[in-house]
This record gives sequence, C-alpha cells and structure tokens, in this order.
Amino acid sequence: MLEYCLSAQEIPAIRTVIGELLSKYDTTDDPAFLNDATVYSHELPKSLRKWLNDFRTNEPQVGFCLISGYPIDAEQIGATPVHWKDKPRRPSTLEHEILLVLLGSLLGDVFGWATQQVGRVVHDVFPIRGHEKEQLGSSSSELLTWHVEDAFSPYRADYLGLLCLRNPNQAATTVGSLAGIAVPPEDLHLLFESHFTIRPDESHLPKNRPQAGNGSPSSPELLRAAYERIHKMNTMPDKTPVLFGSADSPYLRLDPYFMDDLGDTHEARDAIQRLIHGVDERLRDIILRPGDCIFIDNYQAVHGRKPFRAEYNGKDRWLKRINVTRDLRKSRTAREADSRVVN
Repeated sequence: MLEYCLSAQEIPAIRTVIGELLSKYDTTDDPAFLNDATVYSHELPKSLRKWLNDFRTNEPQVGFCLISGYPIDAEQIGATPVHWKDKPRRPSTLEHEILLVLLGSLLGDVFGWATQQVGRVVHDVFPIRGHEKEQLGSSSSELLTWHVEDAFSPYRADYLGLLCLRNPNQAATTVGSLAGIAVPPEDLHLLFESHFTIRPDESHLPKNRPQAGNGSPSSPELLRAAYERIHKMNTMPDKTPVLFGSADSPYLRLDPYFMDDLGDTHEARDAIQRLIHGVDERLRDIILRPGDCIFIDNYQAVHGRKPFRAEYNGKDRWLKRINVTRDLRKSRTAREADSRVVN
C-alpha cells in the first residue's frame, strides 16, 4: 500500500497554512478560497508535495494512496450530523475540509455537482436514517457495491478524496483495480468496444434533488437542465466501452449495479462478467482511521464500502469527500466559466 505518514514536524507546518485560510474564509465553497487553495497547497511540506506528485504522474496501477496521521479532536468536530442539508456556513470541521481541498489541489482542481449536496465541493458522508439500504454513501446496513465514481458521466473525477473524521465500527472501504488481472485478448477487444450502458447512480436522481431556497449555486434553469440530462441518461443511456486508453494498461469505467444486462450479446456479456469477477476476487478492505486521507484514482480503481450498523447517536462514521479533475475545461459545456459546479 502507498502510504505517507505525516511527521511531528510536518503537522504544525500544515496547520500554519490552514490557519491562514481559516482567518480568511468561512466556507470551502467560496470561489476565492478555491482559487487560493491551489496557491496555498504549494506551501505544504515539500516531501508531501513530491509524494503526491509522484502518485499523480506515475499512475500506479494499484490505484490509491493513503496519507495518515493528521490529528482529529473528536470533541472539537462535534457530533456526527443527522443530514448533510443541515450544514452551517462555517462548520466545526472547516479545518479538515481545508486540509482535504489543499491535498486535492496538488492533484488537480476540486469541483462539485449541482445534483449532489446542493453543489458543495466538500461532501459529508455519514449514515442518514432512512437510507440504510440505498446505494448511497449515506447508507449503512447495505453493501455499497464497488464502482467508478460517477461512471455514467464524461465529466467524472480523475480522483476521489476521502478524509476520515471518525469510524467507530471500523467499517471497511473497499478498493480494487486491474492490477494482477490477466484479461484475455479476445475479452480486451470487446471491453474496449461500445457494448455497455451505465445509468446515473442514486445520488444524482431527482428523489435526492435539492429543495428550492437551499443555497444551491446553480440557477433554477441550469438545475432543471441538469435533471433533464440525468433523466435522458437514465432512460436512453448511450453505449460506452468499460475499458479505454492503452490496451497494455487500461483505464476503467465500471459501475456494475447501474449497468444494464446485455441480453443476447453473449460474448460481450461473458467478457464483462469475467472482468467483474476478476475485480471481485482482488477487492481489498481499507479501514480508515480518524485523520486518514485516501485518494482513489478514479480511472485506475473502483471503490465501495462494507455494511455496518449505524447507531444515530452522534458518533457514527463520518467522512469528508471531494472530487478532483485534472482538466476542469472538459466540463465547460455543463459549467459556467467562473464556477466549479458541474450541471
């Protein structure tokens, strides 16, 4: 596993950088903060910057890396919230959100979705009552099936960042990749062809849409257009390959739970099933501890989560999540020029 353990000397240096931003901003959604974060990220310890740059440029096929050791004060962050909608403008976890954005800014540009958590760039991930059996990050008793994040979208992230604030049940994040999987040439050919459909996952569906007046940065017209596109992707999904890039070391685009059965297309159906089985066999558990930050290469790896029992007592598992793109311009047709929110 690729792991960077923060030293006792690095943590105060990181907190100094975060402290400057805490004095200037109340929220990580402030466009001025997001612009500053890119600059301030280069004041983080040089060895940490080099390590993350190596992960970005070398693209290890294992597909993830872990940064550990940042202190979390369980009392200072307060109770695990009941719902992400109730987030105050200046949250008790602002320090940790800033940390996650700074780290992510060394990999690319952080962005949000108009159809997820009212367009926020930093998401809260914790169990929500009533979501226990959903295919959502806010589920608990249901297995969150492994997937490429937002696999249905051409604007999906290059990296997914998760920062653990608490994890009392030691619920496992699952991670898998093509490392060690020998894909037969005949399967590889089929998997590079457009035989497959991937529908939008539940987090983007209208049942989870923001309510009017909730602070969404998108105009009603843009938000309506976004849900129209989601509806079209759900009812008339385009066919796509599930592997792309180099045949020697392919990139992934997989979300089995939201992929349609291929019916009579036997060869392609068998090829995708063999690929899914290969990932299943090599899926590994990562138990995130408070202060752990994992970055998952969304082109190289899939991720999910094992079931756990939510107590709803203010002490449940709580993560922060960001999406990072290496090319913000690729979403320009679905985003205003001065915005990080994709519609």
